[in-house]
Amino acid sequence: MKLLRHLASTLLLACLPLAAAAQANGFPDKPIRIVVPFPPGGATDAAARLVAVKMGEHWGQPVVVDNRAGAGGNVGSDLVAKAPADGYTLVMGVTGSHAINTSLYSRMPYDPVADFVAISQVAVVPNVLVVHPSVPAKNLAELVALAKKEPGKLNYASLGNGTAAHLGMEMLKSEAGVDITHVPYKGSAPAVSDLLAGQVQMMVDGLPSALPHVKAGKLRAIALTSLHRAPSLPGLPTIAETYPGFYADAWSGLFAPRGTPQPVVDKLSAEVQRILKQPDVREKLMALGAEPVGSTQAEFTAHVKREIDKWAKVVKTSGAKVD
Repeated sequence: MKLLRHLASTLLLACLPLAAAAQANGFPDKPIRIVVPFPPGGATDAAARLVAVKMGEHWGQPVVVDNRAGAGGNVGSDLVAKAPADGYTLVMGVTGSHAINTSLYSRMPYDPVADFVAISQVAVVPNVLVVHPSVPAKNLAELVALAKKEPGKLNYASLGNGTAAHLGMEMLKSEAGVDITHVPYKGSAPAVSDLLAGQVQMMVDGLPSALPHVKAGKLRAIALTSLHRAPSLPGLPTIAETYPGFYADAWSGLFAPRGTPQPVVDKLSAEVQRILKQPDVREKLMALGAEPVGSTQAEFTAHVKREIDKWAKVVKTSGAKVD
């Protein structure tokens, strides 16, 4: 009897990979949902819709985008973390929802690593440090010198507590050893409005949002938070050129619930990579100011873990909290 039970157990284990492969071969056979944990209209939403359209066309199944905003991306991400692990419910996670928030919030409804499997990084949106023209600094060295000369007198706007824009400036303050006062706003529009009016002196903002004001001479670009220079401003240096390794851009990528069969994950990852190689998709993303990525699952998993560790240090140093 024991031998029969052992043989049955062995046979069951041997059949599991075959069952998973068969499930992947038939995937998808019903609509897929991509949850965007933010309101419609932003860069993350636009990227998700581009991917959804191409995925639906290729697989012949509807791929719908479902906007579930709230708590800095936590609401929509938690919904997917608790969804069936079958590949039919995905989330377009971002820097906040899958890297920053785990250190920023005292209570998290999910674990960005333990509760998800990374599929592929979709895009990166470069951030840029800009100042009001009244600030007598033309480059990063001059801005740091000014801040050291007048500690606490300069201030910077952010899109809100705990955002990449806020913590990117806090990272710079730590690297440069300067004291610049944080003025948080509820979103980009009011922050940029006060910066243009000279009510605040500087901020880190998305390059697509800041670029028109820079070209119009209403703001002065100081440096990019990317690891490399941007084609739209080729003469503008990166902060990393002064402080090696500095990186504070906003990224997005697809995740599935933990437990999703590996063959299904492999199929999803390959599809996203295929989509992001298409010239029309790349052109549309770059028109939004986003740089297409299309990483492998292993590459994206490693990137997320690095980002969690990096931002945890920044959150701890800055003392930032959101509850």
